[in-house]
Amino acid sequence: MGLLKRPTTLTQCKTEYGVLKDVIVCEPKHMTLRNMINETQKKFKNEDIHIEIAMEQHHEFVRVLKKHGVNVHLLPVNEKYPEQVFTRDIGFTLGQTTFVADMAHDVRKGEENTLKEWLELKGISYYNLVSDEIEGGDVIIDRHSIYIGISNRTNMAAIEHIQRLLPEYEVIPVPFHPKYLHLDCVFNIVSPHEALIYPGVMNRKEEKLIASRYDLIEVTEEEQFTLGTNVLSIGHKRVISLPVNTNVNEQLRKRGFDVIEVDITEIIKSGGSFRCCTMPLRREDDV
Repeated sequence: MGLLKRPTTLTQCKTEYGVLKDVIVCEPKHMTLRNMINETQKKFKNEDIHIEIAMEQHHEFVRVLKKHGVNVHLLPVNEKYPEQVFTRDIGFTLGQTTFVADMAHDVRKGEENTLKEWLELKGISYYNLVSDEIEGGDVIIDRHSIYIGISNRTNMAAIEHIQRLLPEYEVIPVPFHPKYLHLDCVFNIVSPHEALIYPGVMNRKEEKLIASRYDLIEVTEEEQFTLGTNVLSIGHKRVISLPVNTNVNEQLRKRGFDVIEVDITEIIKSGGSFRCCTMPLRREDDV
């Protein structure tokens, strides 16, 4: 898969808020807090993950997605990969191209091979970003613009590679405090005009640019910890969010969003929420 191909409409994502049609998820069957790779995990290191609860919550999340017309594709689980539930990081679709990159952290290396095997089995073309450190939690697309966080998991060389591969897009590197793992832990676009943000952790220049483009819904420190920005938009201003993030949910509802509350608090102990748990393959324009 060495050449950048323009595949069929099996894959297409132009925004984070278009109507979600196809998404890849993976059950948290072997989820555990093994290496403490983020701040959230450190807080829950003495509790670990209750697998039965995590599985029940994930099944409910999948049920809700299917209820709203989303085709849900399950990746095979592998006991070697305790973070496999977070499918967003191992691949991402920009325009009509699906990318797969090498995972940056040792505990996650190898997850990308499961995704590549599944894509090949389904006949879905992808571009393999060999040796590029970039994870999908840092990649946010909105029409002609792609915002990519510079983090401990995504470096500038990978961002420059994406820009060369997709010259028709405006690729915007977004430096932010490494404590917050991925860009989608502090920023997420939910409509053409609105975005969620945890302010004060990006470089001032990029935060000012974002503020000039979107009506920003600010997330509190408390709700950032419970991943208030990490909602999943499924189209037509419908957003899946945690019940515990009451302020975020209220602010979204005031702006006309249909907030669908689903509890995956056992899964977020590992540092990821709804956006992290989903790798969209296809979205349709929200008209």
